[in-house]
Amino acid sequence: MAITNLLRYWQTYKNIKRIKHIVNVFIRHGFRQFVERVNLQRFIPLRKRFKFPDRGEKVEKHTIPERLRMAFSELGPSFIKLAQLLSSRPDLITSEYAEEFRKLQDRVPPFPSEKAVEIIASELRMDLKDVFSDFEEVPVAAASIAQVHRATLKTGEKVIVKVQRPDIREIIQDDITILNAIARLMLKYIPESRLFDPEGIVNEFSKTVRKELDFIAEARNAQRFKRNFADVKDIRIPVIYSHLSTDKVIVMEGFEGVKIDNIPEIDALGIDRSELAQKGVNAYFKMIFEDGFFHADPHPGNILVFSDGSIGLLDFGIVGWLTPDLMEDIAGAFLALYNRNFDDLIDTYIDLGLVAGDVDIEEFKRELKADLVGIIEPLYDITISEVNFPEYLDLLTRLVIKHGLRVPSELMLINKTILILDNIGRQLDPDFNAVTAAAPYASKLVKKRLSPKSIIDKAKENVSDLRRFLTDTPKQLNRLLRKSLRDEINLNINPIGLDKLIRDIDRSSNRLAFSIIVASIIVGSSVLIQSNVGSKILGMPTVGAVGFLVAFILGLRLLISILRSGRL
Repeated sequence: MAITNLLRYWQTYKNIKRIKHIVNVFIRHGFRQFVERVNLQRFIPLRKRFKFPDRGEKVEKHTIPERLRMAFSELGPSFIKLAQLLSSRPDLITSEYAEEFRKLQDRVPPFPSEKAVEIIASELRMDLKDVFSDFEEVPVAAASIAQVHRATLKTGEKVIVKVQRPDIREIIQDDITILNAIARLMLKYIPESRLFDPEGIVNEFSKTVRKELDFIAEARNAQRFKRNFADVKDIRIPVIYSHLSTDKVIVMEGFEGVKIDNIPEIDALGIDRSELAQKGVNAYFKMIFEDGFFHADPHPGNILVFSDGSIGLLDFGIVGWLTPDLMEDIAGAFLALYNRNFDDLIDTYIDLGLVAGDVDIEEFKRELKADLVGIIEPLYDITISEVNFPEYLDLLTRLVIKHGLRVPSELMLINKTILILDNIGRQLDPDFNAVTAAAPYASKLVKKRLSPKSIIDKAKENVSDLRRFLTDTPKQLNRLLRKSLRDEINLNINPIGLDKLIRDIDRSSNRLAFSIIVASIIVGSSVLIQSNVGSKILGMPTVGAVGFLVAFILGLRLLISILRSGRL
């Protein structure tokens, strides 16, 4: 424990400049109260500590979600990536914040081409002239983690070269350390923050961004997709040149196509947009319902359309994995939704683990079914183009919060993917409906689950689980009895609200002690002034006058602190 604390202190010291920058940005965007609540005020510059919070035009004319989005944008790559992750979790942060965070674009100015050339040469351990017959130094795209250059191999193939930003791993790692510290402070000083699990969010963000930084894993993902779609002629996955790919550089086949949301260009190519939407969705539902491995970042820049009507996928840093059981449960949910079977839909929610174990299941089913019918039933009587999706998502988010559903990150990743696909599909074809398109795949998977072979396999698994239970239970009971006899069984009791009470008492006692010190200085200064000895300033003994000044400053600081707390 001591070593862990020492490491934390070292990390805090190492990152103190960055912490001060983060604190200043939050204060500038009107989050001073948050900074003080999580006890980060020690990083506020001294000249700013005695100022009241800025309530100027910059703060007042923007909503809180807008201000938080602007702060994250100013803080750079890590916070932009965190906001993008949070934008897919309206169940945790509410739809207002999620909608605002979706506006954050992962586009930043490119870093110098000379540095890119230096990194590529260092990673490939050879001069670029020995690898490429042509290398375009001006990047075609730049994001917070990497930028992309076009090139031609010595063997004549057109490729793109994706290269990581200098020191981006260290920058993101330092920010993750700081975010973890802030998450712990939130749990300590803002107990209500447990509702959205700040430590869990940072951990999920850490795993996601580390995957994006691992170019070797991204190359493997692309190769896996290429194998999965080897027999699908309408879907193209770029060739990865493994011998030219490292942790920080990927060289892959260069695609020349039209972004899938560029409707005028697609029309100019004479491609049937309805058929194109169906091809794209078929590819994604194959990933979700058949492969259990899906491309989880399907924004329009990562999906290209070629002149022959085929579709190309790019950027494989963010992917989702699904277990066979989870695939079957998702398929069951789609079919229940498609067939208006709300009882089956709720049973699937329970199987997926969305429902807490301590609820009254029957009462939960009744209440949730009533809400689901009210929200979903009207959608069956209108066309997809008439659906107000922001309003619909807001209703579903409120439903999740109301019933305390716990949505796993894998499901949120699928939801985000399907929503983006649905939006792209509706741009291509106003009558497109993702749920209807998913039905054949879901039905096929459910039929497979009900096949004799699948039932026999499940029975074998259950028998194996029962065997392990019968074998392990006596051992566990024996271990429990031995601990009981040695008095090694401990009960942990955590009274709700006790931490907050202790903090409030501690804060009050500190203020009381501070007030006594101020009063003592005033009394002492008064005695010194009455003695009328020593050098004088403004007709008063200097020491007494200085004492009054110090008491005034400390008293003013105490008064400001009390006013900011909102408790008089």
